[in-house]
Amino acid sequence: MKTIDVEYAIIGAGTAGLGAYSKIRRETDSLVMIQDGPYGTTCARVGCMPSKLLITAADYAHHIDTSEFFGVKSEGSVDGSKVLERLRRERDQRFVGRNLQYIEKIPAHHKIDGRARFIAPGHLLVGEDVEVRAKKIILACGSRPEVSEVFEPVMSRVLTSDTIFEITDLPRSVAVIGLGVIALELGQALHRLGVDTTLYGRSGRIGGLTSPDLQQETLKILSNQLEIYPSGTLEKTWEDDGAWIQYQQSNGETVTKVFDRVLVATGRVSNVDRLNLKAAGVGSVEYGDVSFDPKTLSYPGHPIFIAGDATDILPVWHEAFDEGRIVADNALNYPNTVDAKRRTPLMIYFTDPQMAIVGKTYRELQDQEIVIGDLPFDSPRHVVWNKVDGRIQVYLEASTGKILGAELLGYQAEHLAHILALAITHKMTAEQVLEMPIYHPSAEELLRDVLENAQRKR
Repeated sequence: MKTIDVEYAIIGAGTAGLGAYSKIRRETDSLVMIQDGPYGTTCARVGCMPSKLLITAADYAHHIDTSEFFGVKSEGSVDGSKVLERLRRERDQRFVGRNLQYIEKIPAHHKIDGRARFIAPGHLLVGEDVEVRAKKIILACGSRPEVSEVFEPVMSRVLTSDTIFEITDLPRSVAVIGLGVIALELGQALHRLGVDTTLYGRSGRIGGLTSPDLQQETLKILSNQLEIYPSGTLEKTWEDDGAWIQYQQSNGETVTKVFDRVLVATGRVSNVDRLNLKAAGVGSVEYGDVSFDPKTLSYPGHPIFIAGDATDILPVWHEAFDEGRIVADNALNYPNTVDAKRRTPLMIYFTDPQMAIVGKTYRELQDQEIVIGDLPFDSPRHVVWNKVDGRIQVYLEASTGKILGAELLGYQAEHLAHILALAITHKMTAEQVLEMPIYHPSAEELLRDVLENAQRKR
């Protein structure tokens, strides 16, 4: 048994782990970073980047299918194997490759490969032959796709966000289980690439928008493009020349269909459950039981910190990196921890139309004194694009006109969302934002119009 004594141990070399490492490394050489599995962040290897590469290919296919509207007749075909080959090449050479270049610069004595678990407070066993004794430990161990036991009979045909980008060709048909960000982005992309796609939900909720009006609008728009069963129960699956799915809708009707593949995108499970936290002295922690302090990202009374997807608070890249830096600061200054300083919340779904949530949501604000600016996504620029589906809602504090949050459903929503995030970060009012120039015609005219709509209501 090899024993390593350090001041700091970081479990996980993903976005959060690297954020923590970069900060602690400036202060001390007494640290190790433990990685289970291949290096390369979730975002680069199986998340943000490969999904956007697939979506971009799907967008090009869709442009060909819809170009006749603009008087441009065109024909094309999708070569699924080349789409996926290009995706993996760009992912591996550019995004994962850059990450690996950074990893290679980290001194060898700071890196340990293997799965870690606690065997006592401050003691980690990595694999079966390395013991790490650390005074402070950061859990940046990430998450993994959740796959229900109901899919056991068809596991040979099941894909997740961790495996879908490794297939060598597109399937003829796919069932997408879930109506969250991964399910909607990949489901729509596969459909546009010619895959017969059906999406199955559970609760009837679709995407992350919390406004009832925007929820209804989202379901209406996407149902015009995709076959969606929004609410019901997946009763059973079986294998017979394909993956059969029996699904009972909330109205009692049963739908039974067969697919080449099944993409399970119902959420991810924190890998904290693999760490044996009970041995660390913080009690038994099951998935979903948040026993850490979300303000300091620490386990009260213990020099243990948690960051990134392992927390399941805000599973997006910039938040994971920020959390890595936050826990590094608190570990360096332990026991004098401080509350995390958070950026303005920003979440974007790269569907078509896009969805975005900025600042506080409708659900968070519905019981407060607010004014809602509410308009369809039909600026002159959107009319030119022939992209007028969707709505935008902006939430103002009624007494001051300060922008508190917004929910968007529409083409190019990502850009309007960033402007709103900047305004919220600087505590700007609608009146102050309206002082900026808006070019005609541009998508930003919609932002001007919805703020004027809210101001008139005030």
